[in-house]
Amino acid sequence: MLYDLNIAWSPTTSASELERTLKFAKNLGYDVVALNQTITGNIPTQPHPISNPIPQLTHPHPSFPGGGSSTNITSTATARTTATTTRTTNLSTTASSAVPSSSLPTILRRVTLTVTDPSTTNYRLVDFARSYDLLALRPTNDKAFSWACLSTTEPPAIISLDLTQFLGFHIHHRTAMAAVHRGTRFEICYSQAFLSGNTVDAQRARSNFIGNVLGLLRATKGRGIIVSSEAKSALGLRGPADVVNLLAVWGLGPEKGTEALGTVPRAVVVNEGVKRRGFRGVVDIVQTAPGGKVRSEEEEGDVEGDAKLSKKQRKLQQKQQQGQKQKQQQQGQKPGVQQGQGQKRKNGEAGGGGTDGGGQQKKQAK
Repeated sequence: MLYDLNIAWSPTTSASELERTLKFAKNLGYDVVALNQTITGNIPTQPHPISNPIPQLTHPHPSFPGGGSSTNITSTATARTTATTTRTTNLSTTASSAVPSSSLPTILRRVTLTVTDPSTTNYRLVDFARSYDLLALRPTNDKAFSWACLSTTEPPAIISLDLTQFLGFHIHHRTAMAAVHRGTRFEICYSQAFLSGNTVDAQRARSNFIGNVLGLLRATKGRGIIVSSEAKSALGLRGPADVVNLLAVWGLGPEKGTEALGTVPRAVVVNEGVKRRGFRGVVDIVQTAPGGKVRSEEEEGDVEGDAKLSKKQRKLQQKQQQGQKQKQQQQGQKPGVQQGQGQKRKNGEAGGGGTDGGGQQKKQAK
């Protein structure tokens, strides 16, 4: 399965444009995509809890609550979205009724927070994680980058840098690998390099993008990398083979490039689903595999009884084997003792005869 965890979405996105983009992503071979809402500026303090305006167009992913059945879509969306604006509600209704779910990939809902001051963002991360399927951070300075990699209360799923801008800080190997070991993945959005126009700003953005990608790959050594599009329309999407070839030009090998589109983002989605479905992100309830046999209470009792009987039988067999060994040892020792006693008697008689013969010889000599 192929993943694109960043397709740009905003409340002003039209339903027809969204439908066109999602269908084109499905035709390119992407099975799971994420609609991404980017929040810049100060993090809102109200309302509490945070609402999720992104429409739920398809069934939830199987890793998330309600992903196993189609009847839980409404309840899941209602539980996770407490209040939406009238404009957003109309967009959701129009899009969900106009777009058949069979022609669309599985859709996740993601939020990206632009972080400048970590002190104003840290206490709201839990609320955003509850409202959205995926949580990503976009630090803009060295302090925010170190905080996103090392000091967040819960490690974010994705760190997505704006690679078209001059970062102003150096991505250190230890900091980046510490974030990877915590479970965070770094995102490269290839559509940032496809800025149209030959203006100075576009050329500078492309050069910044290539330099920042090389620096990120050097710091991470190609590990923990996710490749997404961040496409604002269907024109920003590219086929998986084209993306892998493009990454190979920038320094990411074909094997790791393929993993960045499939294995790595899948691990992120499954991990985030377990956090929201399991108990404290650790204990998860696993359903019976399809086709498996569910035992009744009587069968379980019979199995337990058979197990107890088998244990008793094993103990009896062990006792019998030990008794046979002891008997064999005793039988093997008795003949040896008797033979030893018989040899002693023979030796004694022979010795006694020798003494008598010696006495008779002495008497004859006298």
